Amino acid sequence: MSFQLVEQLQQKAVRVNQVCRVLDVSRSGYYTARRRAQVPPAVCEASVHLKAAFAASGGAYGRRLRTAVASRGIVMGLYRLRGLMRKHALPISPNVLNRQFNPTRPNQAWVADITYIRTRSGWLYLAVAPDM
Repeated sequence: MSFQLVEQLQQKAVRVNQVCRVLDVSRSGYYTARRRAQVPPAVCEASVHLKAAFAASGGAYGRRLRTAVASRGIVMGLYRLRGLMRKHALPISPNVLNRQFNPTRPNQAWVADITYIRTRSGWLYLAVAPDM
């Protein structure tokens, strides 16, 4: 974040060494981050297999996705899987309610929530759809 600020201030004709001194960041760190941003990220083979397995499984996640990737010959832990999944641009549903919390007639807007509850016998799923 600090390096982005240095970049913005440098474009406004403020000297890099002054900004780095004020923000308490090193100039070499700034230039390294700038150079790193110019290099396109390498395509990770595991990431490609992960995305394909995610699409083929119908959106499975967690252990199911890990098993699907392992069947393709890529072995990875859950934390690695989660890290790679965070980098994917997963679809986000549109906000159709758009903070209009006072519907004018019944059955116009429904909300729901789901949570996971850990028990001694395994995970339970609690889904709630309150009447508004």
